[in-house]
Formats: sequence, C-alpha cells, structure tokens
Amino acid sequence: MTILNNMADLASQKFMTFKNYLYKNYGESPGKMLVHTGVLGWILSSAAQVFAIVINDKIPAKEKMFLIPQEFADAAVNILSFYVVTNSFTSVGNKLVKSGKLLTPKLKKYVDEKQIKDIGKITTDISSGMTGEVRDEFMKFKGGVSIIFSTLGSILSCNIITPLLRNQYAAKKQKEIMAMNEKKDAPQKPDTQKTLQKPNDFVYKPLSMSDYIKYSGSNMRI
Repeated sequence: MTILNNMADLASQKFMTFKNYLYKNYGESPGKMLVHTGVLGWILSSAAQVFAIVINDKIPAKEKMFLIPQEFADAAVNILSFYVVTNSFTSVGNKLVKSGKLLTPKLKKYVDEKQIKDIGKITTDISSGMTGEVRDEFMKFKGGVSIIFSTLGSILSCNIITPLLRNQYAAKKQKEIMAMNEKKDAPQKPDTQKTLQKPNDFVYKPLSMSDYIKYSGSNMRI
C-alpha cells in the first residue's frame, strides 16, 4: 500500500504541476492554447500520413521517394499557414480588448471613470492598474474575444488559405513531374557521328583495272 500511495502522491503532484503550467501559460489567453493545440494536431496528422506511406507495401519504393518529401512539404504548408494566420488573429483580438477598442458596458464605465485617453491605439493598455471585479471582467472578456478570433483565424487558414497554397504547390510539382516523364519517355536521337563512322577493320581500297573488268562483266568492249 505504501508504494501505491507514493505513486498516487507522485501522480497528483505531476497533475498539479501540469495544471499550474496550463494556467500560467494559457489562463489569460485561451486562444493561444487553441493555436498550439491546433498546431500539435496538424503535426500528429502529418506524421500519421508519412508513417502510413512508409509502411504501405503496395506503394513502390520509387513512388515513396517522391511521396514522402511531398507529404513533409505539404505538412510544412499546413502548419505554417495555420500558426501564422491563427496566431495573428488571436493577437489582433487581444490587442482590440487591451487597447479599449472592444469593451463591455462595465469596462466602458471603468474607462470613462478613469478618463483613459488614446483609446484604440496600439500602445494603450486599459488593464494597467486594474484590480478586483473590473480586472476579472476584463480577463473574461479578453479570453472570450481571444477564442473567437483564433477560431476565425483557424477557419480562414484551414478552409481558404491552406487549400490555395497546397493547390499551387501541387500544380508546380505536377508540372515538374510531367516534364521529367516527357524527357524520360522521349525517343533517343541516333548519334550521327557514330552512325557515319566507318568500322575500324574496314580499309578503303581503290579498284584496279582487272577488278573493274571483272565486275563489269564479259559484255564490256574496248
């Protein structure tokens, strides 16, 4: 029982450490967590695709040599597009709330009472000095906006930008493959120098008069 109790205590400590890590890094920005989990999902999905190609015995080795790098390139497009677009949207949402561009009625009242100037500017931070219920209101609102904007970014990335980039990449690779196949299947032109070249054992000898008479036949008259 002592060993089981120790293992349970250790698991509980690890779980608390994990929860503290999540709260510290994502507690004030749940949209950021959505971005990171989305990127992790793309990585695992791409790794599964590559692994499926590697272990598939029905795919010839030559095709695998092309498909595997293509999957890696496709994964890079998916991951970079998702991260850049979604993270940018999340940052914009956070900044809109932080600068006071987006406000709830309660936050609007706080801004008016504090007479905070330069509302909506990039350098403005209405949360500076916030405490109590007002700060809780601000954090909840900021977290909600963060999730909304990160969701919009992920939809835009997954349904519009990423497919366009993948189609452009696929079209480019298809042209390269077609050009390689056409070059491979094209008939080889004969080497005229080798065709016209005389064999090494052939030596030209001019005909003598006796040979000329012999080849001309008996009807020849002089």
